[in-house]
Amino acid sequence: MDLVDIADRLRTVEEDLRDRAYEALQAAANGDEDSIAVEKQILKARRAIERAIIALDPDGGFADGP
Repeated sequence: MDLVDIADRLRTVEEDLRDRAYEALQAAANGDEDSIAVEKQILKARRAIERAIIALDPDGGFADGP
């Protein structure tokens, strides 16, 4: 089982969450008060994904050197 492959897929998910959090912040800045709670929820999920990436690939993809 290649854990680095799973970490790479999680990086894609993390990028998607980052984009959605940015969109929620923009909506909040435009007066959508519900977007603030959505952004916080997305941020919480994104942090969990980041921890999973580190657990699966502690070298960050640089196992063979930079």
